[in-house]
Amino acid sequence: MSLTPSRTAERHRLADYSADRRMLLLAAMALAVGSGGACGAWILLRLIAMATNLFWFGRLSAAPALIADSTLGIATLAIPVLGSLIVGLMARFGSDKIRGHGIPEAIEAILYGESRLSLKVAILKPISSAISIGSGGPFGAEGPIIMSGGAIGSLFAQCFHLSAAERKTLLVAGAAAGMTAIFNTPIAAVLLAIEVLLFEWKPRSFVPVLVAVLVSWAWRPLMIGVGPMFPFVGVTPAGNWPVAAALGIGLAAGLLAALLSTALYRIEDLFHRLPIHWMWWPAIGGVVVGLGGLLDVHVLGAGYASIQTLLDGALAMREVAILLVLKATVWLVALGSGTSGGVLAPLLILGGATGYLIGCVLPGGAGFWAMIGMAGVMSGAMRAPMTGALFAAELTGHFQALPLAIAASGAAFAVSVLLMRRSILTEKIARRGRHILQEYSVDPLDLIQAGQLMTRDPATLPGDMRVVEALALFREGAAYRSYPVVDGEGRLLALISRTDALRWRCGDDPGEATLAETFSDVSQPTAFPDSPSGVVADLIVETGIGRIPIVDPTTRRVVGILSRQDLLKARTAHRLAETRRNRVVGMAAVNPAPPEREHS
Repeated sequence: MSLTPSRTAERHRLADYSADRRMLLLAAMALAVGSGGACGAWILLRLIAMATNLFWFGRLSAAPALIADSTLGIATLAIPVLGSLIVGLMARFGSDKIRGHGIPEAIEAILYGESRLSLKVAILKPISSAISIGSGGPFGAEGPIIMSGGAIGSLFAQCFHLSAAERKTLLVAGAAAGMTAIFNTPIAAVLLAIEVLLFEWKPRSFVPVLVAVLVSWAWRPLMIGVGPMFPFVGVTPAGNWPVAAALGIGLAAGLLAALLSTALYRIEDLFHRLPIHWMWWPAIGGVVVGLGGLLDVHVLGAGYASIQTLLDGALAMREVAILLVLKATVWLVALGSGTSGGVLAPLLILGGATGYLIGCVLPGGAGFWAMIGMAGVMSGAMRAPMTGALFAAELTGHFQALPLAIAASGAAFAVSVLLMRRSILTEKIARRGRHILQEYSVDPLDLIQAGQLMTRDPATLPGDMRVVEALALFREGAAYRSYPVVDGEGRLLALISRTDALRWRCGDDPGEATLAETFSDVSQPTAFPDSPSGVVADLIVETGIGRIPIVDPTTRRVVGILSRQDLLKARTAHRLAETRRNRVVGMAAVNPAPPEREHS
């Protein structure tokens, strides 16, 4: 009897990783995606520069421009409103997916949209973000480029026959490539992909993302420039006390991150209560942005100059305090209104200001501690501690401060996960009724083999048993729902169940036919002792059969049977390992008896 591969657990090459040659195909495709991400970043920066020049200086130019250099006076109030109104119209009549800061939308597309982003989003997102930032919106380019770069990777992937998981890899590769081109942070971009976007740790996704990032990094000197984006040349304080100081700044940064996330969604709730269409909300937020710009023009736009000034340590404490309060206010209101923009640059400013204020009373210079604060707030808000630390180091080129940045990031991360159920990125998705879990662990079903869970030497029926005898067995109350049928040497012939018995009762009289004759041409699902239990679980789902015979791969003898209940016990054991607490040292070892198996 032949067993069809589609219903049989094939022999698996047990290995540490599940990578195959398709990883190389995705890596080759990532060459194009990385180039596309770099081009997308270049276009976005030019669009932002053009919008800034047009709104604030009345000229058509793609040359870099600072909003702080404008002399419009009271007109500062009107320009953010105008830009926000345009974004609202684009969202209403173009695509509402351009609203927000991009990363939650990318996560949602990955987890719930089979990693499919539309061409409309790829076009409208950078344009709307450029208008928003160029007109004074207090955002950075990182969220838009993650969405735009991801759309480039997704659109490219949709041109080929790829799985949803493979499309996800190229989507994230495009997002990481765009981030690398904007900020010149290749290591942090890879870590962002791992900690925030991929929701897995596999060579299939890591290698293509790495390729795309390196390609984008190679393009950057030709398109944007070289060197760290915000160079810092200060000295890292020596001794052990800086570790304690960094931890303290991290704790403050974690509290600030929790406060910002809570305030953002409270403000968003207030906008949802307004009796007007959401298309007008960004314009209302633009009024607050304009008022903030009248008080301090430095809170308008991406604020990259403010980041550099904080690192340079050239501000008085009063100026930094005003920057912290005003930037937080205009950013939260603008983002809560549903306009298009990012979170990373504002978080860097707010974290830098927090570290700066604390650093004014610490040795080492306020600029250095501003850098540590940037790592802390980014880590606490985005729940990405390694990304936050490496991002701060790569942005400034000051890698000697990396241990202190990691200390601050770890402390902020710990505070954030204890105080907040969701991050600033995932709360929006959760409010749409979708659960996000960002903890990575090995599935116990992929770790345990079928031979470790199966019931050995299960009850079987002989192949020469007549069908009427088997029918009588089920009619009288069989002990199990299904039985393997074997020949004289114990080799599997069939698997019969109560469903088969019901079919015999309602069908033609089987006469003197034996089980072997009745099932001679029927393929049966089987697995092997070394098959991962997850493969057997997939086989149960595919066939709808609750008990899978486990056969010796050489002799085809039935050596065991694996049921749904056995698979659930594997998950129970994993849960108990997480939750059961006992003392081992000084106590006699106790090996609790395994729970009885159920095979009904």
